[in-house]
Amino acid sequence: MADWLVEEGIGEHRAVRIADGRIVEAHVEWPGRAMPGQVLEGRLLARNAGGSRGRVALPGGEEALVGRLPRDAAEGAGLRVEIVRAAIGERGRSKLAQARPSAAEPAAPTLAERLSAAGRAVRVVHAFPPCDWDELVGEAFDARIDFAGGTLLLAPTPGMTVIDIDGALPPRELALAACAPIAAALRRFGLGGTVAIDFPTLSAREDRRAVDAALGAALEGWPHERTAMNGFGLVQIVARLERPSLLHLAHVAPAALAARRLLRRAERVAEPGALLLACHPAVAAQLAPPWLEELTRRTGRAVRIESDAALAPEAGFAQAVAA
Repeated sequence: MADWLVEEGIGEHRAVRIADGRIVEAHVEWPGRAMPGQVLEGRLLARNAGGSRGRVALPGGEEALVGRLPRDAAEGAGLRVEIVRAAIGERGRSKLAQARPSAAEPAAPTLAERLSAAGRAVRVVHAFPPCDWDELVGEAFDARIDFAGGTLLLAPTPGMTVIDIDGALPPRELALAACAPIAAALRRFGLGGTVAIDFPTLSAREDRRAVDAALGAALEGWPHERTAMNGFGLVQIVARLERPSLLHLAHVAPAALAARRLLRRAERVAEPGALLLACHPAVAAQLAPPWLEELTRRTGRAVRIESDAALAPEAGFAQAVAA
């Protein structure tokens, strides 16, 4: 199995497994936020009356939901917690991170360190070898994946991710052709939680069983639970959710994701000269001064920003210009 490769980029850590030049699995994390595996010194803000759940303040101003509170845990008191799920942003609101009390020493392992601790072979690299990272991010922005005979249309919602299948093939053939692309998308985007797949309606039970078998084979080795296809073509998958997926970030924070993508591109400009970052104003607003200072430190170049409302948020580019 291919090693996990990790880029510790500006404002974003990316982990991928690559096979034959194509990303087969990916995770993205944004440093500065509470992430799974971190053990932090918090303060109990409130607890449910007579219950074992509450809300804890974390360093940096973030809050988290905490469960398994001991009976003597008092509001306002310090509480050391382990993060078990990162915050999940939604349009107009955010699901708080989830945590539990911990006696372990405070720790903030990086994405690379957590992958290594989980038994994965990990290498931190300055840059990924040639692969389809830009294509993967583009698919996340488009929420669309084309495959031979059809298209997957993906929609992250507050409760689940919905995958719809469209195409001109006969229903049974279309459903079978979609199984491998669906399994690939789940891994490539780092999806978790509840995923509802709307297959074409198949009236024959043997056809539904054939699709169930094909989907099971495509998902082999990926930890999950799923239902059998019902008479309306619906399959529900549940997988462990630890962090926002790449698809989710592209949906709820497109300008923030585009800004980090632009910084990655800027680091890789080979031509000499100052760096010009051209982007939509919403993306320019996300380029925090510390990130630009880090870009200058990493590249040894002056950095200029040019905002253009005619550019789509995901269409920013970086190039070398005369200093």
